[in-house]
Amino acid sequence: MVETKQSQASKFGRIEVRGVSKIFADSSGGVIEALAPVTLDVAPGEFVSLVGPSGCGKSTLLRMISGLDAPSSGQLYLDGQEIQGPHYERGLMFQDPTLFPWLTVQRNIAVSLEARKLHKGQEEVREMIKLVGLEGFEQAFPFQLSGGMAQRAAMARALVNHPRVLLLDEPLGALDAFTRMQMQDELLRIWQERSTTMLFVTHDIDEAVYLSDRIVVMASRPGRIKEIVRVPMGRPRARNHPDFFRLRTKILEILNFLHDDPTGYQI
Repeated sequence: MVETKQSQASKFGRIEVRGVSKIFADSSGGVIEALAPVTLDVAPGEFVSLVGPSGCGKSTLLRMISGLDAPSSGQLYLDGQEIQGPHYERGLMFQDPTLFPWLTVQRNIAVSLEARKLHKGQEEVREMIKLVGLEGFEQAFPFQLSGGMAQRAAMARALVNHPRVLLLDEPLGALDAFTRMQMQDELLRIWQERSTTMLFVTHDIDEAVYLSDRIVVMASRPGRIKEIVRVPMGRPRARNHPDFFRLRTKILEILNFLHDDPTGYQI
């Protein structure tokens, strides 16, 4: 029996953020409030994007959900279990693919499985290589890959442990515009196929509208959630559709980046 996306989603992660804040010490002995208390729920199988200006705490929040950083206050949960450090059930992708240059694509993807001493690793690696469209490049080294192919390998490495949640910190930001659009479609294809919960950080408003079920709009000084916008459009989405432009305009208005000329904005 073929499972629907809704039935598959129940297997994947619900993220709960409860009053989470982050404070850093500065060089003068004072403190910087990087993130004011934030509360957020992400449903299993949902695709949620975080947008906002630099310094608003998007990446800080993502790192705390990943377990790489601890919150200064509040709690974080995955499926009701408090997050207290990194775990393979929370995959993480950065803007830089961070592939090991001395390992092939196949070995790069297998690294985390080898660390867990899983004997069925090669089967899993082959599945991921097929999933991200890198068949034929198993023995290639990172220097032989294009930027988009390197990010595909990084995505396969993040997915090979079958995480409940995939956390993406501007993973497409360094790509050229054409490759970036291709990778957006690939990311959607993989998300729809696997129904993995995805939390995606981006500075690109169009990218957020194209990909997301909901968009969390953040403001800085200190970082906080300003508004959460639901994306009512179905998929696939036309980037030139009037509803697309209307939603982009709404988000720009929330961010106070829309000027007298609605077509001329900067972030």
